[in-house]
Amino acid sequence: MAEPTPVLPEVLSQIRALPVSERPLVICDVDEVILHLTTHLEDYLHARELMFLKHEYRFTGNIAHNKDKTAISSEEVRRHLLTFFDEVSHAQDMVPGANIALGELSETWDIVLLTNLPGGQNKPKREKLLAELGIPFPVLTNSGPKGGAVSALAAGRPNPVIFIDDSPTNHTSVNASLPSAVQIQFIADPRFRETVEQEDHIDLLTGDWQETAAYIGRIL
Repeated sequence: MAEPTPVLPEVLSQIRALPVSERPLVICDVDEVILHLTTHLEDYLHARELMFLKHEYRFTGNIAHNKDKTAISSEEVRRHLLTFFDEVSHAQDMVPGANIALGELSETWDIVLLTNLPGGQNKPKREKLLAELGIPFPVLTNSGPKGGAVSALAAGRPNPVIFIDDSPTNHTSVNASLPSAVQIQFIADPRFRETVEQEDHIDLLTGDWQETAAYIGRIL
């Protein structure tokens, strides 16, 4: 089992700035959960004669040149991801039903959006886009596995705490740091969802916001 992840100081300062609340909590990722990511990223890659080798959860070793299928270096991957988020953070399409589902859930639950977003300058663009889409909830930016941040967000809160994210790495991290969390692995792109095997700590694997809202609604 993975070791618990510490919360980063810059994330803890964002958490401490949130209003004190005793309502149950939904902690929700943004990319590939609320906003489409993979389809936008494929468009970006294709424009640069690059491609995913497989529809699976890794970037390094999985992004390659179209012509000869040779993978680009980890440094090139990092550079492209930074450029990608600079270019699309203000214009990603919403996953259908996300605004309605989160709006309904917010009547009973506090909603906090926890996103790994490269480039600190992109947070205001993302907040503006989400607000325009009817998703005006606090946005916290993290880096790396999310277990420490989720555990810190849950401190002092009543159970249950819901964690919604697409990344297997983040779910493994949360399971190690806050095993009591209800874990929903939400992957909007069916091609990527089909390559993921549901782990024992995942309570629901889905790509549908109606199903997600109904599932959470039955918890309380």
